[in-house]
Amino acid sequence: MCSGRVDLEFVFRALADGTDGVYIGGCHLGDCHYNTQGNYDAFKMTFLAQRILRHLGLNPERLRIEWTSAGEGIRFAEVMNDFGAKISELGPLGQSEGLNKETLALKLKAVTKLIPYLRVVQNERLRVKFDTEEEYRQFYHSEEFESIFDTLIADKINLSQIMLLLGEKSLSTEEIGAMLGLTASEVSRQLNNSATHGLAGYEPSQQRFSAL
Repeated sequence: MCSGRVDLEFVFRALADGTDGVYIGGCHLGDCHYNTQGNYDAFKMTFLAQRILRHLGLNPERLRIEWTSAGEGIRFAEVMNDFGAKISELGPLGQSEGLNKETLALKLKAVTKLIPYLRVVQNERLRVKFDTEEEYRQFYHSEEFESIFDTLIADKINLSQIMLLLGEKSLSTEEIGAMLGLTASEVSRQLNNSATHGLAGYEPSQQRFSAL
């Protein structure tokens, strides 16, 4: 299968199913056998997925992409051994990051629900084309990318997490912030917007919010 067919859903579904790390192997850039942009697409998707992992409080090194041709058996073995050693060092998903199983499951579910939306952002706002790996690395570590991520992705992920929590029970702003590692001001902003759009309601007597 061409690495260009690896979708965000594959990555986050694997993690949600209990995988501690995901490795993507592809043809060298400029040497794709199926789609001349396939491995570039995989490269861009990996950067985005790693940034999402970091936003969730997970180590982005749990996702790795490497270029290995069919004739590079020794290199493939070395890369896999190195990646396996790294995952062993990190331990079970969420453990070294200090996330309990319930919080981890909720965070991954929140992202999985947003996959269709994230694909749109990928195709419309993150449609960039460069000639070298270094140019892609520079873009995905740039202020421009961070601005797009904060505005269009981080906000949606935070809201998705909050609404999943409120779907289970009523919670206060402080309780939500503690569970998700978000600041009180961020939670309040999301809840106020949700209430305005009829997604959440406030219970004055209990000082808690609940999903509508």
